[in-house]
Amino acid sequence: MADTIERIKCLIIGSGPAGYTAAIYASRAELKPVMYTGMQMGGQLTTTTEVDNFPGYPNGTDGTAMMEDLKNQAERFGTEVRFGLVTKVDFSTKVGGIHKVVIDEETTIEAETVIISTGATAKYLNIESEQRLIGGGVSACATCDGFFYKGQDVIVVGAGDTAAEEATYLANICNKVTMLVRKDYMKASKAMQQRVNKTKNIEVLYNTEIDEVLGEKKAFGDEVVIGVRAINNQTQEKQIIDVTGVFIAIGHKPNTEIFKGILDMDEVGYLITEGKSTKTNLPGVFAAGDVQDAIYRQAVTAAGTGCMAALDAERYLGALE
Repeated sequence: MADTIERIKCLIIGSGPAGYTAAIYASRAELKPVMYTGMQMGGQLTTTTEVDNFPGYPNGTDGTAMMEDLKNQAERFGTEVRFGLVTKVDFSTKVGGIHKVVIDEETTIEAETVIISTGATAKYLNIESEQRLIGGGVSACATCDGFFYKGQDVIVVGAGDTAAEEATYLANICNKVTMLVRKDYMKASKAMQQRVNKTKNIEVLYNTEIDEVLGEKKAFGDEVVIGVRAINNQTQEKQIIDVTGVFIAIGHKPNTEIFKGILDMDEVGYLITEGKSTKTNLPGVFAAGDVQDAIYRQAVTAAGTGCMAALDAERYLGALE
């Protein structure tokens, strides 16, 4: 451990739209926030090549550029952005207590308030071709990227409510949606299955998985999806499906492992916040963004809760004075 322990008013754990927005508001409130970005500076949005649905970008932008804009804005107001990973937390259970956080297993920070914005990580199939083509036609968010496939043929992988929702959403935009379901039944609710079955341009292939995502390099050098090779896991029969987009809808994993047994969370691991606030079960600890949102998972909603967390932290400290 470091010999000198740093004491601050507000510590923000994790970057991304929630963390940077919290930083902007906390800075303007003179909380002098310090942010530790985590290993993926800017969060999962930096894996998105085009962002067309965030307010203020009439011509669109890309995820990395948008996160750099937010970072620069936070720093302009005084946020200290540091690259580092939180490896241990010791949160106080008392109002006005000091929270201790260890960075990279060696540096200890003491904070009067903590805003957690560690996000959630989309689950992927983890096959080489899929990973290679993330951002080139492979996505884990239909509402984020579906617009770019208007009038085209796409695939949705998954069998639960999320997959059914993404498929029906895409069906309103795309020419055809093919759902690949690993088993011989869907796990989605009956209501969602009925929506899928009633949508004429959705085809469901059961007992079917992706064997390989097929890509092609364009003149400008980037590789894009041109189809998938699917395999029937019962007959081992393979088929080529020509598509330009592949949407993986097999769930998300909130990045909350380090908080287990300390903060209240649901069965999946999403942090539970109090009512319409960002307050966790411990005083002075707040959660914003996808780490506490299993429903919307959008950059703009994450940014909104980041604002809320900073305001909640400011009011918490104000009440102690």
